[in-house]
Amino acid sequence: MISIIVAVSDDWGIGKDNELLWRISEDLKRFRRLTTGKTVIMGKKTWESLPKRPLPNRRNIVLTDIPQECIDCSITAYSIEDALAKCPEGEEVFIIGGGSVYRQFMAIADRLYITHVHRKAPADIYFPVIDSGIWKIREQEEFPESETNPLPYTYIIYERK
Repeated sequence: MISIIVAVSDDWGIGKDNELLWRISEDLKRFRRLTTGKTVIMGKKTWESLPKRPLPNRRNIVLTDIPQECIDCSITAYSIEDALAKCPEGEEVFIIGGGSVYRQFMAIADRLYITHVHRKAPADIYFPVIDSGIWKIREQEEFPESETNPLPYTYIIYERK
């Protein structure tokens, strides 16, 4: 199963200057909980933006389009097919960014774990708009603005129809 996991703004922004738009503690905990023990696939810029490399307790696969490049502390892949061939069979695999990697995997993803942050933020990378003709909502949980939560957001799990 191929799953995409991402936090998006109201206008589908996901990042600016190779940084996340925000850091929501509960969302980061959810990311860790869902991906620990699994394989994560990411582009080289996402890899370079990680505060800690590799992500602990996960198989880290990094996509690059530079032939023969080997990215330290990761499994290097040179195409989507190569990355998927390096994943254990039957395991849920998480696509964690960035923008071009998300776009390439959207056509073959089975599930989307989306944190919809109910704010707009300046962004230079955007996630593709989710087509309701292709995706259905499986689960949804609201987190309204509060003293402990300054950014309202909604977790939605989408599955391919």
